[in-house]
Amino acid sequence: MIRIVDYGVGNIQAFMNMFKRLGILAERAHSAVNLQDATHLILPGVGAFDHAMEMFNKSGMRPALEELVLGKKLPVLGICVGMQMLAGRSDEGKLQGLNWIPGQVRSFASNPQAASLPMPHMGWNDLIVKSEGHLFKNFESSPRFYFLHSYYFECDNPSHVAASARYGFDFDCIISSGNIHGVQCHPEKSHRFGAQLLKNFSEL
Repeated sequence: MIRIVDYGVGNIQAFMNMFKRLGILAERAHSAVNLQDATHLILPGVGAFDHAMEMFNKSGMRPALEELVLGKKLPVLGICVGMQMLAGRSDEGKLQGLNWIPGQVRSFASNPQAASLPMPHMGWNDLIVKSEGHLFKNFESSPRFYFLHSYYFECDNPSHVAASARYGFDFDCIISSGNIHGVQCHPEKSHRFGAQLLKNFSEL
């Protein structure tokens, strides 16, 4: 059972619709009790980093999720701000992140190579795949995904970067460390490319 963590931030229904089309069983998780039957976890997120972390911490699900992800090693996929929450900190706020994958979230505006570009980074962009992991099984040679963000994840360890995209410079857009994965793009809005990625995740 894929459980989509519903802590009040993120378009849960879009993921529900995508998994339904794929014929993959997925349900919302509103509480720690809902997580007990999980085999896979989706951590969505939109908006500001601090707001997402505050809502997540207030949800009461963090201890259960940490046990499932860090203890039982269940596969987890952070999406958009959900990916950024995997970092230790963000330039966008003051709260600490989960620090499940060491790194920090940076602003495009702080990078001279992107500072003059329109913000947010919005629209379709090619992925530069750096890993041959299962997340990319059956991908086309030039996968394209939809992005909408002004901040990006910067991994401390380059080996955790599974794919990058270019917006003035190459930024980390898909990250993986063991059972923990994150995507800055929106698979739920990326048509066949996103559907394949979510299907691959469900098979981990």
